[in-house]
This record gives sequence, structure tokens and C-alpha cells, in this order.
Amino acid sequence: MKVICSIYRSTKKADMYLYVEKREGLARVPEALIEVFGKPTGAMTLLITPTKKLARADAVKVLAEIRSKGFYLQMPPPREDYMLDLYREPTESRWLQ
Repeated sequence: MKVICSIYRSTKKADMYLYVEKREGLARVPEALIEVFGKPTGAMTLLITPTKKLARADAVKVLAEIRSKGFYLQMPPPREDYMLDLYREPTESRWLQ
């Protein structure tokens, strides 16, 4: 199976993407998801096959979810704990000790 996908970027969450079959567009995406996702902004159109290498998603899973649900939602990558620590404490106190 191969599908021409339209990929949309979220306007509310960084690094969140929505994959849909190009010919169906956003018709099968639930309204509740669009509310959380924000206004979809076109990012790219891509031919996806089961062997296609994608940066942060498994092509087989993307195709299966598009077939069953009408869309695939790519969530942002998890934040590393050490990166969160940089924001928890003031920068000055860390360097002045």
C-alpha cells in the first residue's frame, strides 16, 4: 500500500504533525482533535510506502492509522529530563556556586 499524504503542522504545539490521505484531506479528523491541534498549516506532501524512512514515525504505523482512523498524529518528542532541569532553577544560582 502506498498513500500520498498531506502533512500538517500544528499551530498550538511545536513538533506536532498530522498526516492524512491527500484526496480525503481533513474530512475524517475529529473536530475535538482539530481544537487541540489548532489550525492545520500545510507542511508538505509526501508519498508514503511501508519501506519509506520517516524522521520520527514508522511508515507502516502511519499507513495503518490512516487506513483505520483517517489520520496519524505525530506527537512532539519527549523532552529530556536534564533539559527540564535547566528551566527549573535560576541560571545564576547554578553558576555562582
